[in-house]
Amino acid sequence: MDLLFAAAATPTPDASAGGFDLFSTILWPLKWLVELILVAWHAIFTFFGLGTNDGITWVLSIVGLVLVVRSALIPLFVKQIKSQRKMMEIAPELRKVQDKYRGKKDQLSREAMSRETMALYKKHGTTPVSGCLPLLVQMPIFLSLFYTLSDVKKHAEAGLGGVGLLNPELTLEFYDAKLFGVAPLHTSLMEAIQLQPAGWEATVTILVILVILMIGSQFMTQLQIISKNLSPEAKTGQAYQMQKIMLYVLPLAFIFSGVFFPLGVVIYWFISNLWTMGQQFLVIRNMPTPGSEAAKAREERLARKGKALDSQGKIVPIEKYEAEQQRLYEEAQRAKEQAPKRQQPVGKQRAKKQGNKPKPQNPPVDH
Repeated sequence: MDLLFAAAATPTPDASAGGFDLFSTILWPLKWLVELILVAWHAIFTFFGLGTNDGITWVLSIVGLVLVVRSALIPLFVKQIKSQRKMMEIAPELRKVQDKYRGKKDQLSREAMSRETMALYKKHGTTPVSGCLPLLVQMPIFLSLFYTLSDVKKHAEAGLGGVGLLNPELTLEFYDAKLFGVAPLHTSLMEAIQLQPAGWEATVTILVILVILMIGSQFMTQLQIISKNLSPEAKTGQAYQMQKIMLYVLPLAFIFSGVFFPLGVVIYWFISNLWTMGQQFLVIRNMPTPGSEAAKAREERLARKGKALDSQGKIVPIEKYEAEQQRLYEEAQRAKEQAPKRQQPVGKQRAKKQGNKPKPQNPPVDH
């Protein structure tokens, strides 16, 4: 545990790179934080007896990094689910606005369309960007981890450390760490195929399996949303069609990028996807979109327990729910009865004839 409190030399962002790297400089604070979390978990696991350069020790440290990062993103994740749901629900209204100004290219029409669209977003409390917020927040952390693990080989061979607590000694231990004793955590699938180090066949096999698991978990995460948590109305919108396209396009993108990810990054991404799947399952199960298959399944589960959702979305006993529904029905009937009856419109000619008819006179009263 002394490693957590030791004063580690902190090189400048370009000290180990041999030149100035703007991107690494921007990510420097996050890289320092990533190293802090990795070293902290590594210290905890070695304290309980795991080897300092064992692959399982560093893999568990990466899992610990996932737990810390994703726990911090829970509020943003819930907001993302709600925002995606709202975007799907308002898709028909957005389509009406687009149809209203279809074919109109003048400046006034474009501005009016933009105003009505923004007013619709404001009314429902959502924006297209808010649905991507957790991913946008996580991507710098992911890139920081990518650069940290990618630099391990270079730093270890040069006898250098990272930017924070990942000192030269720990960097060398990370460099020597191998998953199942054969696959180095700093090696990517492309490197293993090109360089073909000792035991490269096992390394390639492990990386291929993990890349497939990473892509498959990403696919299932998206499929879980569009298959269970969308109402029938939302499934007719353009946003839903885009979701379906992205469901199959994203895995293809990860195939090409996954071959360049170091094994440690692939493990991080796969564990992060598993977290997302579990988190989404809980959110969709307990906060489903009204009218979706998940919402119907929730209502059936509550009905079997003698419960239901009231008009405020709260879980109440079935008796209270039925009483509320009866009250709402009676209020609607009274409002309908008290509403002024609509008079049949009369044409001009008919109204003129009715106006010319002699008014009936009161009969004379005998005295």
